[in-house]
Amino acid sequence: MEIVIALAVGVMFGSGIWLILRPRTFQLITGLLLMSYAVNIFIFAMGRLSVDRPPITLSPDIDPAQFADPLPQALVLTAIVIGFATTALYLVIMIGARGLTGSDHVDGKEPRE
Repeated sequence: MEIVIALAVGVMFGSGIWLILRPRTFQLITGLLLMSYAVNIFIFAMGRLSVDRPPITLSPDIDPAQFADPLPQALVLTAIVIGFATTALYLVIMIGARGLTGSDHVDGKEPRE
């Protein structure tokens, strides 16, 4: 299962980089989203996802290795919220730039053919 997650993270991050290098702003925003999703999956997977284990305990006599680590889950949740807010901001800026320049190219100019 580790190889599947590693391949998924690699493909998503690579696709995000490829989309960032494209000349259109929508492709750039989609690339940023894919990269942030890949990083979120990576952080979540590095947190040793545990099934049917409580996230935390207050009892001092229990082995802490038997419980899931809540820190990666909290980091990913925070990253999702921040990513949603920045994506909304990027979309508003993209729509404004499209209205001002009449183009959705990153540099504001259509390529000459």
